[in-house]
Amino acid sequence: MGIDPAFWAGRRVLMTGNTGFKGSWLTLCLLELGAHVSGLAPGPPTEPSLYELADLAADVPQAAVDIRDYDAVVGAVREHRPEVVIHMAAQPLVRESFTSPRETYEVNVMGTVNLLDAVRVVGDDVRAVVNVTSDKCYENREWEWAYREYEPMGGYDPYSNSKGCSELVTGAYRSSFFGEDGAARVASVRAGNVIGGGDWADDRLIPDIMRATLGGEVVPIRRPDAIRPWQHVLNPLSGYLEVAQRLYEDRAVATAFNFGPDDADARPVEWLVDQIQARWPDPIAWQIDSGPHPHEATYLKLDSSRAKALLGWTPTWDLATALDAIVEWYLALRDGQPARDITLQQVRRFAAQYDNPHRSAA
Repeated sequence: MGIDPAFWAGRRVLMTGNTGFKGSWLTLCLLELGAHVSGLAPGPPTEPSLYELADLAADVPQAAVDIRDYDAVVGAVREHRPEVVIHMAAQPLVRESFTSPRETYEVNVMGTVNLLDAVRVVGDDVRAVVNVTSDKCYENREWEWAYREYEPMGGYDPYSNSKGCSELVTGAYRSSFFGEDGAARVASVRAGNVIGGGDWADDRLIPDIMRATLGGEVVPIRRPDAIRPWQHVLNPLSGYLEVAQRLYEDRAVATAFNFGPDDADARPVEWLVDQIQARWPDPIAWQIDSGPHPHEATYLKLDSSRAKALLGWTPTWDLATALDAIVEWYLALRDGQPARDITLQQVRRFAAQYDNPHRSAA
């Protein structure tokens, strides 16, 4: 298995949400593989943003389209004639979903409907669609076992619930419209607590630490005891690319996939802060953020057995390597190195380690 540069070279890829943190990393990966990437997003969701710092607008034809605008989405699919579609557009924050629940459902649920329906109506060239959702799509009972892809969708908060809804929409469209030979093949991918350089989103631990530390402020920590399955952004992105690649030729992978870290990398928030402090050259001060805070799950873990069995995928970078890379990224940016150079250096280092002997063939 593995990622095949020959497959991606010259391949027309349309990515929604390409201006976000994960979207920018994935765009650089695809450009490195030689793909022709088009974007569909209204603009970068943060300031600063990796999209702007890496000058991705110079390489990616962009449709400045809100995923909630069905006619505009149809127009973008018709114009760019993608062969592969990767749907990453989302309202991605749990806390934001409490203040903007309607917008969260509009983007995360109707945005998925709009994209899949556009592929149904005008996506004659589309062979593979990958819908990126979240580990929070599951009905989280906060037990010690990892969730498998067939377990019930749910979600306590609007964000998590909307991602469960997006999964249900994906399943309905797959069985109703994309099940026949010649139709596009549709899969969904689930990952959570993705970390890496270039993230400036609100209410995420690494961006909160970097913003406060670089600004000489105290880091507010909500739940130092909460255990999260941390993983570097390149781990799940490599899985997404493998799914899209296999999906293009094989309808057997038109299903859902979990991409999570090994059990040893599920660690408490306070542990992660301490590990970053051990790598950062200056003191990092933090304090408990007294709130009030909306509900947050204490524990959630994914079972990635399906990805390992069908794709031969495994996490390439463990958490220690991920933290080394994150600190390296932000220090290099602080010291004036171009964001694009830093990111591509890490992409290339990851790729060099990706096809190694411990990976199994399906």
